[in-house]
Amino acid sequence: MSAPDVTALLAELERSQPDLAEEARTAVEWLTGGEPLETVTQLDVCEFLWYTLPIKVGPLKPGGDHERLARSLGQLLRLGGLERYADLCTSPTTIKILRTYAREGEDSGASAYQQALEATGVLPPDVPELQWSMIMGPEELGAHLACSAALELAIVARASVDRTALTRRWLTEPRAELGGDSWLNRVHGERLNRWVLGRGPARRELAQPFEVRLHAPVTPQPLPALHRLLSLAATSEGSLPLRLAPSPEALRLRELAERELGAISREGAKLIITERGKRLLRSPKAMWSAVTKLLLARGEHEFEVSAREAALMLLADGTLMSPAELRERVAEVVGGEGWHPATSLEDVSAPVTDLVAQLTALELAYSDELAVRMRRPGQLAALAALRAHALRPRKYVSSG
Repeated sequence: MSAPDVTALLAELERSQPDLAEEARTAVEWLTGGEPLETVTQLDVCEFLWYTLPIKVGPLKPGGDHERLARSLGQLLRLGGLERYADLCTSPTTIKILRTYAREGEDSGASAYQQALEATGVLPPDVPELQWSMIMGPEELGAHLACSAALELAIVARASVDRTALTRRWLTEPRAELGGDSWLNRVHGERLNRWVLGRGPARRELAQPFEVRLHAPVTPQPLPALHRLLSLAATSEGSLPLRLAPSPEALRLRELAERELGAISREGAKLIITERGKRLLRSPKAMWSAVTKLLLARGEHEFEVSAREAALMLLADGTLMSPAELRERVAEVVGGEGWHPATSLEDVSAPVTDLVAQLTALELAYSDELAVRMRRPGQLAALAALRAHALRPRKYVSSG
């Protein structure tokens, strides 16, 4: 049975408790945004009571307060037969959170809100296929709300719920309401489109062909050079003499394995495989994932990531380029993204040179003083790195 009409409920409340009707009207307008009351979920109610109400609603009329407004909403919801939601409005948790905001400030209140929201069990967790963004686009918000509603129904139906398994299933299964598509595909499509429409026309033109290419996962590839190094460290009675790696490529590979992957460590004049190195050695898939993430994880500034990203897009098809030409093209692409001061060849030289050295050490690219070219596994590594970067969750930029 559908929930009663909000207008009818407000009229009934006006007759029975006229002193609460005005505040209930304010609260339900914020809660529903004009949508039917039957569309409201527990997550909606919790977020309104524990975040929107104390942060955004106000100023209240003289003599009013947020606890009273929450009680007024509870009365309205009870009249509509939404007992569970009505109970939330007057629960000890709600009262405690509202008082924390009032007495200790917004930061403390927001922290109490997050803890309480997690405790409800209706907040979809991160899953291997998807980390939720702090800033959600329409598709991701729709997926998040749908998963939360599914969790709520499961919790009401039974005492124990595997939140991760349910969220994964809800995200990945074809949905009739989406025309046979899945929420995961919708979210990935939205994130890829946002990534393509990044800063600058030159970058958009370069990224456009990748919107379709990056939609499907990339099959992990063997990484023989790294595998040999870790195998040698693992079988040399637990250690590898430093002097066994004299060439520039081998030195760079050893540095990557030690400093960037944490797969080997130094002990005097020897290198020893770490527990992480042993895990990577046992799992080619984990090794591939760790390495491809490195391709766009280096650099303390987003500018360096942008330069490496542009270089990977330029090299992803196995195009033969001179090092100078690669740097020039990267400078053109990144220079149109609005970085200040203006981008120069000197600015992009270090991150691009380091990326090429990294790829060469891993035997993912061929490079010398005259040419740079991706090998086939390197092309796939570039696509995997770009895909992971494009599909990353959006986070708030820290002011610290």
